[in-house]
Amino acid sequence: MYRAGLIAGLRDLPGLRLGIMGGAFDPIHMAHLVTAQEALAEFSLDQVLFMPAGDPPHKSRRMAPAEFRYLLTEVATASNPKFSVSRYEISRERISYTVDTLEYLAGVVPAGAELFFITGADAVLDILTWKDPVRVLELSTFIAATRPGYDLSRLSGLLESLRSTTVGIVPEARVKVLEVPALAISSSMIRERLLAGKTIRYLVPESVAQFIEKSGHYASAWPGATAGGS
Repeated sequence: MYRAGLIAGLRDLPGLRLGIMGGAFDPIHMAHLVTAQEALAEFSLDQVLFMPAGDPPHKSRRMAPAEFRYLLTEVATASNPKFSVSRYEISRERISYTVDTLEYLAGVVPAGAELFFITGADAVLDILTWKDPVRVLELSTFIAATRPGYDLSRLSGLLESLRSTTVGIVPEARVKVLEVPALAISSSMIRERLLAGKTIRYLVPESVAQFIEKSGHYASAWPGATAGGS
């Protein structure tokens, strides 16, 4: 599930602060990487673990094959020793819920470790629709990545809702906001550019662009291919 030797090192690291970057990564792009690096620095994380989704419950469109998305994520993160990639969700033969992933990781990391789930602010706004949202907040602090100028009023409303429905959890302490200028880039935009025959140079790592070009996975449309996704 981790690169060679990484899990052993994490198990023995006292006070571990582990970031988890969940997503379809269809495909992974520069905003994902910038967000992970910003979270690493801003919240003094020891590692950011990228977790490509296998069969996410909130995705209705068809995605590129899970193994291909995993390979792209490995290629994109290989040069950063603070980044690693897990096969946990894509290896599961059932729908992957965030709470299940966090329960798994909580059982792997050393006692006293802190988990930080990194995702977009729009995804965080849907947290009340997730499976067992209270347990999700118990297991992990959420880092809600936003672009500068993002309207945070809905997030304030979410925190109010959480305050009235949870016991023993202070929502403001469990949901942190992180501004990331590169979030103007999205996976859906990249898929649309590829379908239109436009360049994606500098929007994704060069190695990722080469793998995509050779694979042909985004070269033709399938039902829902350009709909949604970040």
